[in-house]
Amino acid sequence: MLRVRGTSRVLAVLGDPVRHSISPEMQNAAIAALGLNAVYVPLHATPSALAATLETCAALGIAGNLTVPHKKAGATLIPDLTDLARGLGAVNTFWVENGRLRGDNTDVQGLSAVLAALDAPGPWLLCGTGGSARAVAAVAGATGTPLLVRSRTAERAAAFCAWARTLDTPPDARPDEGATAATVINATPCGLDPADPPPVPPERLSGTGVALDLVYRAGETAWVRDCRARGLRSADGRELLLHQGAAAFERFFPGQRAPREQMRAAIRRALSG
Repeated sequence: MLRVRGTSRVLAVLGDPVRHSISPEMQNAAIAALGLNAVYVPLHATPSALAATLETCAALGIAGNLTVPHKKAGATLIPDLTDLARGLGAVNTFWVENGRLRGDNTDVQGLSAVLAALDAPGPWLLCGTGGSARAVAAVAGATGTPLLVRSRTAERAAAFCAWARTLDTPPDARPDEGATAATVINATPCGLDPADPPPVPPERLSGTGVALDLVYRAGETAWVRDCRARGLRSADGRELLLHQGAAAFERFFPGQRAPREQMRAAIRRALSG
């Protein structure tokens, strides 16, 4: 059982919204499994409060994660970034080292594991152009997978493709114009609210065999359930949560191996409703 003391180290996930996050359940299960004197909490931080919140984290020695919509902003506010995070301009993991905040992007490691497990063929249709989408672009470049980019406007999609071409290992990225995509990836927040529309219209799934939703919900998102009913090999964001969270845990506690099975069990419990 997790015990919080006056000496407990504090870790946090910062987001707006943040109440949907089950990172606290997952990370606290890992902390308890290893008997560490720490606690991981959710902190609601609006975009206007993010800079001050991160400054406070640096002052208090608080490590943690950034979730929507803070991943790109975090890369401009955290002074010391890994080469990967700097190249992506997106951060999801931070910690304090020698009194200064450092940042990394463990989404790339997590996505690599998830997409490999799904045996996701290309081209990939990427929905979204935010911080999580940047991690998808990095994996596409590393695997040589063509990328079709769909966004709210054609201008956003074109700008994202231009940015992707600046990566050290750039993907073949171009705006979506309707070509068949073997895999569709939702990297938008669409689906956090059960009333949200699907990230792509059903007819856009013609010829698609795999669907990955980076959003997770109890009982899975409506889009994942619909894709599975159509015969697609489908998954929501829970395995990404696990793999990126385990990599982040090992940043927070150097020398400790994240207890992945206990973390996976905590995710399953949290999403069993």
